[in-house]
Amino acid sequence: MDAETATVVGHDVTTITCVCGNTVSQDGLIQANSQGVPVHAGGDVPVPPELAAWPADEDLYTLCPKCGRVYRDAVIEETGTAPVAFRVDVAAGPIAEAIRVHWNLSA
Repeated sequence: MDAETATVVGHDVTTITCVCGNTVSQDGLIQANSQGVPVHAGGDVPVPPELAAWPADEDLYTLCPKCGRVYRDAVIEETGTAPVAFRVDVAAGPIAEAIRVHWNLSA
């Protein structure tokens, strides 16, 4: 596990300020699965192939689409701290495509 820790207010995942400075209101943060792939929360809309299905066990992570740092929501909610769980490459490959699809669906 990375020694980096984001700033978080209380135990609320929506208040994360990523190590890179990104926030929900800046470049956005995205809910992801345990591999860092953005999850689809579209209700009755089928899951696009680029996105992951919402985890049945609700084991969610928060992905920073700016730098690729991923935070585990359960740790934040339990401890009130936001250590970096792992990183993904947001500039290329399937993660970049999933981020693009996520933003297109959110628009």
